[in-house]
Amino acid sequence: MLRHIFERAVWSAMATGLVKGEGFAVDASVLEANASRYHGKPRAELDWTDVQRQRRAVAEYLASIEAAAQPTEAADGAYDTDNGPETPRHRRSERKAPKVISPSDPSSAWTARANKRVQFGYGLNYLIDVEHAVIVDVEATPARTYDEVVATKTMIDRTARCFDLKPKRLIADTAYGTGKFLGWLVKEKQITPHIPVWDKSKREDGTFSRADFKWDSRANVYVCPSGKALRTTGKVRDGMMLWFRASKHDCSICPLKAQCCPNTPARQIPRDLHEDARDVARRKMTTKAFLKSRDERKRVEMRLAHLKTHHGFERLRLRGLSGARDEFHLAAIVQNLKTMALKLLKPPEPARVLVVCV
Repeated sequence: MLRHIFERAVWSAMATGLVKGEGFAVDASVLEANASRYHGKPRAELDWTDVQRQRRAVAEYLASIEAAAQPTEAADGAYDTDNGPETPRHRRSERKAPKVISPSDPSSAWTARANKRVQFGYGLNYLIDVEHAVIVDVEATPARTYDEVVATKTMIDRTARCFDLKPKRLIADTAYGTGKFLGWLVKEKQITPHIPVWDKSKREDGTFSRADFKWDSRANVYVCPSGKALRTTGKVRDGMMLWFRASKHDCSICPLKAQCCPNTPARQIPRDLHEDARDVARRKMTTKAFLKSRDERKRVEMRLAHLKTHHGFERLRLRGLSGARDEFHLAAIVQNLKTMALKLLKPPEPARVLVVCV
């Protein structure tokens, strides 16, 4: 029902010309779940009783676990042993197995991104049209970066299906600048990414970084500063990386070895399978249009900030992913109606007072 009302509100905004559809911006914000941060337990210690299994939040979680048991994205190498809370400095591009689960709201994520303290939370994902900051889609996810990026794909596809809107550009922050997501935008959706690239290839020890090596797309090799080629076997590592290695003989006699690979016999460079899409985003980062988009990204950030400061929406009342989805849709409906009221129903002009001088 709330989803239907939200879509009607967006249709009304489109009918009044408040949605242009040329550029979209996406962002997410963490809201605290209705779950105590002191009562989290490791998954192995959870033993659901029959009474707990009948609760909606727990039943939804157990159903999602059964669905996730099917072979879906296991080939991506998504899980590893680093399963602590996600922090602003440690944002993840792949799904992680949760270390701590709330017995009362198990779908919520254990995170430290919201208020600098560990808590259980959900991610409120907004996709807005940058012309008048109308929210064109909203999605609830556990407060994890991986799930928020996946939700962006869902929102873009759903917006095209429901409203026939396909943006020419998408604006987002660095958390969305992964190779996998940029490849999906550029190759599948033909959407220009105005997104800073998530790049950790720059070295801080004074040796050559990946940017110092020239990429030869025709020969499918990297060329080092000495003019030697780095080749790959074609084997994909971690589901997304190709490794290019130089010849050990070339590196052993190279006069630049101390600046390139002083601690290894030969230099090797990883290359993302979607590096060509990352290069598209890098080129856009140097344009004036990107600077304009960077300013327009503040509109989605302000939408999320106003929800907390003006409307006092910082903690959820309902539990479970469906409960968070209902509350988030209700919040988006209120903000869109407020936008239409301010844009279309302008406040009355102050009454004019006639002053007669005698």
